[in-house]
Amino acid sequence: MISIPGDILEGGGQILRISVALSSISGKPLKIFNIRANRSPPGLRGQHLNAVKAVAMLVNAQVEGLKLGSTAISFLPHNIKGGSFNVDVGTAGSSNLVLQALMPVAPFAPSNVSVGIRGGTNNPKAPPTDYIQMVLLPTIAKMGFKGSVNLLRRGFFPKGQGIIKSEFRPVKRLMPIQLTSSAEVKRLFGLSYSSKLPSHIVERMAKSAETTLSKKSFKNMNIDLEVLQSNNSKCAVDSGCGIILLAELTSGSILCANSIGKIGKPAEKVGEDAATDLLKQLNSGAPVDKYLADQIIVYMSLADGISKIRTTELTLHTLTCIEISKRVLGTNFSIEGELGNQATITCKGIGLENRAI
Repeated sequence: MISIPGDILEGGGQILRISVALSSISGKPLKIFNIRANRSPPGLRGQHLNAVKAVAMLVNAQVEGLKLGSTAISFLPHNIKGGSFNVDVGTAGSSNLVLQALMPVAPFAPSNVSVGIRGGTNNPKAPPTDYIQMVLLPTIAKMGFKGSVNLLRRGFFPKGQGIIKSEFRPVKRLMPIQLTSSAEVKRLFGLSYSSKLPSHIVERMAKSAETTLSKKSFKNMNIDLEVLQSNNSKCAVDSGCGIILLAELTSGSILCANSIGKIGKPAEKVGEDAATDLLKQLNSGAPVDKYLADQIIVYMSLADGISKIRTTELTLHTLTCIEISKRVLGTNFSIEGELGNQATITCKGIGLENRAI
């Protein structure tokens, strides 16, 4: 049984999610201790518990210690299976972090995997569903990943109750990916969205983002506006808003920045924050944003061959994914660059094969 300390590096729920995902794929049992030991409160929260439950259902795993507040669990996976599953986070906790644990496992099932998740879809400390749809899925599709994520209803704090439906198809193996070349901006686009708020909110977020980008000579940004009210099935239960900005490069890479509105924060500031973040990443010249870097590491680890990416910023989340991949799979990585700066990451994947197809 592999032992994973839950308080290393990033020290949060990501260690738990990546560990159980890789345990499920490899068939290696593990124990995770000191889970979120440096967080307040420590231990498992609702979204972490449900992420483990979801993966456990997919692989018929035996799990001990799986309860709210627990600081240690053991996870014994069995065979990956296909089928339909439903997960209710029960709070506004991120549905997308549940997907983060499920998605790497699903391609190695013997048949399609359908997952419905109810919870938060747009959270301040997690990738929004829009990011998974617009950045992560198109990127890992280049590696042979086959799947879709549909946002049926947005979910904001405090009630959540957003709904996403996902469908994943099995693949024989994942291919390596090369994302290192600098490239010009092909197009700038985005989405300014709200639920149960006046239309001027999304307009002001979009206008502020466009103004901030135009000051640095980035013009002609196409930002769609989504204003949802209660009569629309996609409208969230709680009011909320946010903006996601994307830059598609001539190399095919997509850089992204996201900002969520909150009470007391002007709409103009929400748009400006997202635009400033996107500008920082564009100015680095690297083709992989800091959010994608930590999410793609697990797929690089599983791929059949050598993958190489250059990211706008090396984060603790990325280093955490690398460390867990090393410990569970024995994957080889090399990193050129330092924490907080641009970095190039090379990985020799284990070439995992789905023997069920």
